[in-house]
Amino acid sequence: MEALFEFQYSILRNVKNEFRRYLHEQINWNQRMIAIKGPRGAGKTTLMLQYLKYDLGLPETALYITADHTWFYNHTLLETASDWYKQGGKILIIDEVHKYKNWSVELKNIYDGLPDMQIIFSASSALDIYRGEADLSRRVVSYLLAGLSFREYLLFSTNVNFDPITIDDIYTNHRSFSQAINEKLRPLPVFRKYTEVGYLPIFIEGEDSYLLKLNQVINTIVDTDLAYIAAYNSGTANKVKKLLAVIAESVPFKPNIAALARKLDISRDSIYQYIYQLKDARLLNTLSSAGKGVSTLQKPDKIYLENTNLAFALRNKPDIGNIRETFVFNQLYNVGFEVSSPEAGDFAFKDYTLEIGGKNKTKSQVKHLENYLIVSDDIEVGAGNKVPIWLFGFLY
Repeated sequence: MEALFEFQYSILRNVKNEFRRYLHEQINWNQRMIAIKGPRGAGKTTLMLQYLKYDLGLPETALYITADHTWFYNHTLLETASDWYKQGGKILIIDEVHKYKNWSVELKNIYDGLPDMQIIFSASSALDIYRGEADLSRRVVSYLLAGLSFREYLLFSTNVNFDPITIDDIYTNHRSFSQAINEKLRPLPVFRKYTEVGYLPIFIEGEDSYLLKLNQVINTIVDTDLAYIAAYNSGTANKVKKLLAVIAESVPFKPNIAALARKLDISRDSIYQYIYQLKDARLLNTLSSAGKGVSTLQKPDKIYLENTNLAFALRNKPDIGNIRETFVFNQLYNVGFEVSSPEAGDFAFKDYTLEIGGKNKTKSQVKHLENYLIVSDDIEVGAGNKVPIWLFGFLY
């Protein structure tokens, strides 16, 4: 196993501890089997390596491996875990487990056969951990690592730290929060930058190359991750990319499934399947009316790109109205709210209805509702029920 130890040593040398993602504090690290899912580039690997290096202190009983290592050309995951256990191993951290063919069966065998071993693994957000060949539902605790919130982006890019706020804070006291933030920085220029090149931590490698790298991420998700998970071939991957391009051209997209099927020469059922696979892969978000089903054969009312950066990567000049709606939907979804399409307004969740727009947006469409908010762009501080859009980036 020397090759694995050397790999762990080499990769840990570059792991720093200046910045921790929000999820780190939410994970119960004492669970026997932990899954960390999320989009590519969100920081899943760094999160696990920070835990290994700085929280655990690199104990001799912990080992980090990645499922696409050449070691697994002639070794199994179960065999590796068993050998590690015999050498005194207690913790096994597995990166990109979706790239290992029999991941669910062998994880179950490790869990059941090595009761003193803890397993922590990362996987693509498209992987349905609970529907693998083996039943892990009673064994694994799953967490989702989203892309950066605007609050995290500020900490990452300006080293200015703010505490998260709740939606109730925004509704009842948004002026005080906005004023406190404005005393430390001018949020609007930084917010513009965030919506274009700030959702994934890879922006730190250079903003000029960010959108190019994001396009590479998109290609890798479709060509590699979904190829492993959904058995895509090259022809299927090309069809999925064409579908994504069509949606990106007119988001928020109101799908006409029959027209899409004709345009792309794909069956209606395949269109539905690809839409929801792209949603699972965190490339799309779908919006439906409250109470409407969410099965893979249920047409959503609207389809959005998962985050605003994707709009800049897939289109030269995305519509500002789309960017505003995509941002708010994304941040609410990442917090865990069930967002629906209301009869009046743009989004509904909990007891709130949101109307999204520019600084001159009025309440005319939602004034008859009780708990509404006018979410306005291009303002630093709001008044009454009008709140700055960027404040929704402080929810996590």
